[in-house]
Amino acid sequence: MKPEQLRQYALSLPEASEAPHFDYASFRVGGRIFATMPPDGKHAHLFLDDEQRELAVRLHPAWVETLTWGSKAVGVRIRLAGADPKTVAALVRLAWERRAPRALRGG
Repeated sequence: MKPEQLRQYALSLPEASEAPHFDYASFRVGGRIFATMPPDGKHAHLFLDDEQRELAVRLHPAWVETLTWGSKAVGVRIRLAGADPKTVAALVRLAWERRAPRALRGG
């Protein structure tokens, strides 16, 4: 998967936007970050809940690993070069849903 594919999908979600976050690209909804991408374009960071993270790591260990902030697990780090685009799109959607206002999620 290429970084531009992830960017295009993330920005296709309702009210998603891209903004810098230090030297990373960040994807936001309602001002809240749901994904980031380091400048090298080799990885993406998706902010998922514990259950979603554990399932993604278990099902796709070749290209998904736990993302930590200090000692706390906060989501997944995806190695884009080996990633399945459909699965990554589904994970991006889950990250977006976790941050999106209820009205956007249809609930």
